Amino acid sequence: MTSVSEGQGAKPDEKPGVIAYLGGHLRDYGMILALVAIMGFFQVVTDGTLLMPVNITNLFLQNSYIIIMALGMLLVIVAGHIDLSVGSVVGFVGALAAVMMVNWGWAFWLTIPACLLVGILIGAAQGYWVAYWRIPSFIVTLAGMLVFRGAALWLLEGQSVGPFPREFQALSTGFVPDLFPWLEQLSGAKRMNGLSVIAGVALAGVLVWLGLRNRARNKAYGIEDEPSGFFWARNALVAGAIVFVAWKLSTFRGLPNVLITMAVLTALYAFLTEQTTLGRRIYALGGNLKAAKLSGIKTERLTFLTFVNMGMLAALAGLIFAARLNTATPKAGVAFELDVIAAVFIGGASMSGGVGKIVGAVVGAFIMGVMNNGMSIMGIGIDYQQVIKGLVLLAAVIFDVYNKSK
Repeated sequence: MTSVSEGQGAKPDEKPGVIAYLGGHLRDYGMILALVAIMGFFQVVTDGTLLMPVNITNLFLQNSYIIIMALGMLLVIVAGHIDLSVGSVVGFVGALAAVMMVNWGWAFWLTIPACLLVGILIGAAQGYWVAYWRIPSFIVTLAGMLVFRGAALWLLEGQSVGPFPREFQALSTGFVPDLFPWLEQLSGAKRMNGLSVIAGVALAGVLVWLGLRNRARNKAYGIEDEPSGFFWARNALVAGAIVFVAWKLSTFRGLPNVLITMAVLTALYAFLTEQTTLGRRIYALGGNLKAAKLSGIKTERLTFLTFVNMGMLAALAGLIFAARLNTATPKAGVAFELDVIAAVFIGGASMSGGVGKIVGAVVGAFIMGVMNNGMSIMGIGIDYQQVIKGLVLLAAVIFDVYNKSK
């Protein structure tokens, strides 16, 4: 005989509503909604300054090196470790590039790969002690932070070195040439970069197509997917935001070089973490080290590679930061590690490892960047800015703990 409670229960094949689905996926969508809310707030209180074309460009230029390092830091944190040396590596690599080009007369095309190789060696040196000697990453990278900060001071002899060749500056402050100038004449707009518009529309279309393909695959395998209304609303929001930003950039100077670099790296690391065996093993490593080792995963080598990757990305960020300043200074990169780690945790990564997404790290970095930019426009002092960012980080960690307790 069927009980009343069983008869009144939900059917097994009943699909959850939008609110129920969103409530069960707060980790995935909470930070995106937070970014939208923060941008809306600062757009209002700054009288529209936040989303002006020149300010959107500045947002990308100011946060490019943080986002690039956040991609590597996510893998390190997912693997169950942390890297406190990235800010010092940024300063050291920028100093090395300055000495190579200004003092030694090296060409920029030779300096860039040499500095990236140095970053790889730095990551390998730190990863070796963490992976094979099992020294806590906190201690190893704290030592690295001190060592490379001192090495940067020694290289620069306590002085700023610059300026750099224009070709090297283009790494950060350059813009992609417009390949479709005829589009401006066709549209009749006073100023419009055709490449920016076409790239934005194409990217939005590709993301919608990938979403539909993934949705069809899930349906074929009987995997529960998000409600159709939520799916289309989310994709319309993302596609609209991309086209809007592309249009804004087209009315200024077009696509910054660093935006292309960030987009390519984000797509590459998203594919690595979500679609490859290597990515799944990194998550397994951080989720349960003993189980990963017993399942045949070479945990030491994997840990070593995450630090090598972090060293390379920190070196790239150092080159971009130095190119943006057009000089290398002894204090370059100070406290960058705090912004990078905060971006990853705000983006949904777990302190215990095994959880986190590339898109979340990028969103977390943009949350930090929009907050910095918006508060600066409003004239809020650096002291209050630090307090507010600290509270936001604490709120993100509390949210993570609350999610786990549920």
